[in-house]
Order: sequence, then C-alpha cells, then structure tokens
Amino acid sequence: MTRIFASVLALVFSGFTSANAPYHFVFPRDHAAHVGYQSEWWYYTGHVRARDGRRFGYELTFFRVGLAPGDPRPAHGQSDWRGNELYPAHFALTDESGQTFMHVQTVAREALGMGGASTHALDVHTFSWTLRGSAPFRLHARTSDGTAIDFDLTSEKPPAIHGHDGISRKAACATCASHYYSMTRLRTTGTLAYHGQRLAVSGLSWMDHEFGSDELQSNQAGWDWFSIQLDDRREVMLYRLRQKDGAVTPQSSGSVVDPHGAVSYVPRAGFTIAPIGTWTSPVTHATYPSGWRVRVPAANLDLTLVPTVKDQELADPSGVSYWEGAVDVRNTANGKNLGVGYVELTGYAGAITL
Repeated sequence: MTRIFASVLALVFSGFTSANAPYHFVFPRDHAAHVGYQSEWWYYTGHVRARDGRRFGYELTFFRVGLAPGDPRPAHGQSDWRGNELYPAHFALTDESGQTFMHVQTVAREALGMGGASTHALDVHTFSWTLRGSAPFRLHARTSDGTAIDFDLTSEKPPAIHGHDGISRKAACATCASHYYSMTRLRTTGTLAYHGQRLAVSGLSWMDHEFGSDELQSNQAGWDWFSIQLDDRREVMLYRLRQKDGAVTPQSSGSVVDPHGAVSYVPRAGFTIAPIGTWTSPVTHATYPSGWRVRVPAANLDLTLVPTVKDQELADPSGVSYWEGAVDVRNTANGKNLGVGYVELTGYAGAITL
C-alpha cells in the first residue's frame, strides 16, 4: 500500500454513499464496482500445491479509491489525464516449502486507462494485473522478475453475506459500516511461474469483496482479520477491530458458513482470539502476534492457527506496512490438521485510516 493510497483514504467523505442502509445483494451484479462508495476492494487469498508437492500461499488484492462520488467522466475538452479513481493493487506469494515470502505493491490512476473497474460486470485492472469474470473468477498478475499467477477460481458455495441486512458494522457511528460478502470456497486451478519454472497448481481460495465510506474512526488503530477453511467444508470469518487505548471495538464480529453455504452471524461475545506468540519485523521493527488460539463455542470450534512462514509482512517503508499470511489450522486439543486459513494484521506498524 503506497503513501498516496494512505493519504487519499484520509480525505473527507462528503457526497459518498454510506453503507448504513439495508442492502440486498444481487449476483453477479454485485461482483462489479460500486462507484457511489469511496473505498472498495476485491481480495483473493489461497493455498495451492504443485504436482511435486510444493505448497504456496498467495494474495492478490485490487483496491478502488474514489476521489469524487459517482466516477464522473472528463468533460468535453478536458485532458485525458483526468481521472476520478485510484487503483492500488497488492500481490504476494508465500513459498511454504522454501520458507520464503515476496510481495509487490503498485497503484494506477484511472487516467488513460491505466486502472479501471466496470460497474456492470467483474472486470478490474491495475496496469496489466487483471481480475475478470465470476464463473470462473480469473486472476492474473506478473512481477518484473517473472513471478506470475494465472488462476481460474470456481465457487463451490453461494456468496456468504456478513453482518445483518447486508450491513457489516465497524463501530457505533452511522457511517461506520460496509457492505461485505465472501466467496468462501473457491476451487482453484492454473499456473504459477516461479524461479524460472511454470508450475501447474491446484488448491483452494477465498474471496472478499467489501465497499463503503468513512468506515473506521480516529480512535481505531487497525484490525486482526481471520479466514478459516476447514476440511469438513465449514468456513469461518472473524474480525477484531483494535482501538488505540487497547480495547476491542464492540461491533467486531464474524460468520460461520456451514457445509451447504448457510451463514450464521457471530457477535463479538461469540468468539475469542488469543495470541500464542510474537514476531518482530526486521524491516519495520513492528511486533506482530504470531500464532493464535481461536474459539467459537457455538460452532464447537477450538482451533490453533500457525503461520506457514513467520515473515509474511508486506513492508512498505514509504507507506503502510501490514502482515498478511498463510496459516495452517489445527485442533487445539490434539494438534491434528483441520484446514487452512489466512490472517491479516494492520496497525501494528502504525495506525491505519480507512
């Protein structure tokens, strides 16, 4: 995430739509962009395995940041360099077998077509990185050193709508909310170009799509977010918003998705997350939790999450740094592997604004 992105997120949100009214999702329409809202992202993480057994985690995220609501087009006679949207994007790859991590971050202006997102269908791009289609979702990203993904993701479940009435609360204020859904079980196939090899891979991915305006407040420092994909075909999403005084925002919540796709809301009181270790970044010197015990009593879940690689920090000395990484999911009682997941930790290397 670049410094310009962090600065834009701090702009006044006047004129943008707040996600504080009940929202009825319609698909595939709502996979597309929602330009009335100030911020939006399409977030993909996953776990894939090559035919030789090597395991990889990946993240590919596209952001849309509006400078004015509604994405107005340049008027007749105005420069083609004008643009109303920014499109940051992040790509990360965890080589779990090799115990290494790489990441690339970029940002494109809407001007001259460098970045864009359709409001009619899922079609997002930041320079040559692309996200297109929904049956399957098609992802492409390539770095300057030749590392690349070309993945097809086919959903095995309907979208999981989080919160109540299409509203996912982030704090008590009226604007402190988003419209948020996930595709929690995406069968993934494709190719991974890595260290000069082109590997056929397959596995499981997760997608989040979220849009809103003025979601976080000045007393909030960041969040801990968890996605868990269990071998019994259940999925769990939990987020815990941390305040600068050390408290947890009461509106923090989550969801449990059953094997058939039914979603159960989990309030803040319905789950606990306890760090079981720490890791300190050699780049930012921030100290992050590393390993967690996660309990959701109503779902009879007592899980231990272990990072597959300790250092999965997207460090950006000139902007916002955060930890986003692949984890293994185990039964706390006996250590048995139960699934996989991803964890995002923001605000440990400096408070984040959204």
